[in-house]
Amino acid sequence: MGALRTPRETWIDAGLSALATGGVDAVRVETLAKVLGVTKGGFYGYFADREALLTAMLDTWEHEAVDNVLEEVEQADGSVLDKARLAGRLTFSDGRLLPIDLAVRDWARRDAAVAERLRRVDNRRMDLLRDAIGTVCSDPAEIEARSLLAFCAAIGSHFLAADHPGRTREEVIARAGDLILERSTGERPDGAGA
Repeated sequence: MGALRTPRETWIDAGLSALATGGVDAVRVETLAKVLGVTKGGFYGYFADREALLTAMLDTWEHEAVDNVLEEVEQADGSVLDKARLAGRLTFSDGRLLPIDLAVRDWARRDAAVAERLRRVDNRRMDLLRDAIGTVCSDPAEIEARSLLAFCAAIGSHFLAADHPGRTREEVIARAGDLILERSTGERPDGAGA
């Protein structure tokens, strides 16, 4: 019986880990093979070259960051706003997706194709926010502004080093989310204007 090949998904996961910790320049076939304890020959059974791996990594990230998150959100109980909060926690908490997401954002600054992929992912995320915020606000301009604020807070909070005297970062982020998601002044419970 021949030796077992390292599965394709293992190469992709190793690539995503390298991306998350060292950026796109850290994704090297030789380095990944060494980390996996295999020869790089098995890599070429799945991928024509490094670019093919990078594309597969982006496909996996997009699927996990959007499709899997939306599937979990759809299956969850709670209001549309609860589901939007869940999507944010799944995506931007300190789990697997956050460091990959931040690395993809950095990569997109230098690669137009990656920037277009990121735009597609962010547009799907913004659609979820618009739908959620639209349940507490009917003004399209305010919905868009609140969606932008929510998204910027979710991403930007990871770059902010400020202290919050008397409060934890989590408490402040939760309150910011409440402010963004609360019913608009002058709005009736049915969402119509006053």
